[in-house]
Amino acid sequence: MGSVYAALLADAGHDVWAVDSWQDHVAAIKKNGLRLEGASGSRIVKLNATTDTTDVGECDLVIIATKAMHVGAAAQSAVSLMGANTAVLSIQNGLGGPETAAKILGFENVAVGVVGGFGASIKEPGYAHHNGWELVRLGEFSGPVTDRLRTIAATWESGGFRVECFDDIDQLIWEKLICNVCFSGTCAITGLTIGEVMEDSDAWICASNCAREAHNVAVAKNINVRIDDPIDYVKNFGSKIPNAKPSMLLDHLSGRMSEIDAINGAIPNVGLEVSVETPFNAAISALVRNKEKQMGVR
Repeated sequence: MGSVYAALLADAGHDVWAVDSWQDHVAAIKKNGLRLEGASGSRIVKLNATTDTTDVGECDLVIIATKAMHVGAAAQSAVSLMGANTAVLSIQNGLGGPETAAKILGFENVAVGVVGGFGASIKEPGYAHHNGWELVRLGEFSGPVTDRLRTIAATWESGGFRVECFDDIDQLIWEKLICNVCFSGTCAITGLTIGEVMEDSDAWICASNCAREAHNVAVAKNINVRIDDPIDYVKNFGSKIPNAKPSMLLDHLSGRMSEIDAINGAIPNVGLEVSVETPFNAAISALVRNKEKQMGVR
């Protein structure tokens, strides 16, 4: 996802630095440019790339697009990028990522981003693909939309992204989380794409009930989710990127640990707080954790 952001924002004329710990990816970008294909078209974009944030200097906007379990390290490395007016946008799946960044970089500096309908993957070093680019949602920790947030939104819009700003940060997080829990764990276990899960009756029982449980938890927690029917909601989401493999499945295919604890695994924890049972999310989470143990990544 970070490569999608970097390529499109750089192609729009912004001075962009891509910072990644994957040396081969950085080396390929520096040598050949960043290749992006998918829903936004095909392009090769020349931009700055490094594995070391101290190469970059002070930034106007820092985008943290790591997985939830890597936010702390990324935020710590971003300290050298911060100036008096630097804004930070933390974009993760699940719960807890932006809070982790804010504890290091300051809640007053951090805004929250939630993206839906992208389905991005890395084909090889220096080459990213995305199945869609439906919506970028932005919100402030402090509540109402600010001038700063509108400026960030305008930056994203200049790259061709569709952006919506929210007064209620919990709303935007949970509306995306309900989609994440529907497909992430089930795809990781079955190896199916989003569309294949929707077409398989057995897989769909698990996926749809994970979404239903997350919606029930959100309602019990008084989150103002704009969803009348959670099953119709996730079907509509999934139908836009049927060929996508969620990042959790991509992690397993690459032998990496997933974000299960921040996505499906977060629902039982919050469910306990509001006395809502979440057996499907608990079972899916347990199966993913067991699979990762068998893979030797936990």
